Amino acid sequence: MYIDDQYRNNDPEAIRSFIRENSFGILINQTDGKPWGTHIPLELDYQADGTEILHGHIAKANPQSGSLQNGDTVLAIFNGPHSYISSSWYDHENVPTWNYIAVHIYGTIRIIEGAALVSSLKKLVDKYEATSGNPTRIEDLSDKTMRQLNGIIGFEITITEIQAVHKLSQNRDNKNYSAIIDRLEAQKDPNAISIACEMRKNRK
Repeated sequence: MYIDDQYRNNDPEAIRSFIRENSFGILINQTDGKPWGTHIPLELDYQADGTEILHGHIAKANPQSGSLQNGDTVLAIFNGPHSYISSSWYDHENVPTWNYIAVHIYGTIRIIEGAALVSSLKKLVDKYEATSGNPTRIEDLSDKTMRQLNGIIGFEITITEIQAVHKLSQNRDNKNYSAIIDRLEAQKDPNAISIACEMRKNRK
């Protein structure tokens, strides 16, 4: 994606944290001659040798599953908070804009099956069941229920490129920067409040 240099996020720790906190992403490839996207959880992980990967799965009924081939390049998109920024909040004339955070990841895909697929599903379930009062565990599911794995395709994506943007009004002076934060925090929109929080962290 296009990123103006002043909005580029070059902090590896912040990028990885963002992916983990916003892991419901979009997997994009070419399917039936056109771009195809599927909204799914994509979990950041590491192979035994330290190679950074994303892992996930999609339904075999999804036409995208038939076009996922070992070694193909795919794109994963992770979206974060975003908010409209009115130029009426500035002390000078300008145009409105939008503040947002997003990460694009390119990588090569590898189809996983058997124990590797079960391990991927266990990590996913354990993560999201961690706060449940009566957590579901993959290892406790019956053979009948586990037969549903026949209806999905699991995969790992070896990360080859990360593009990260955090457009947070970095081009504004301190006075206007503070005014934007105040206006965002005055709104009831959770996205606006989240962007204000990120702006405070970005310019302490």
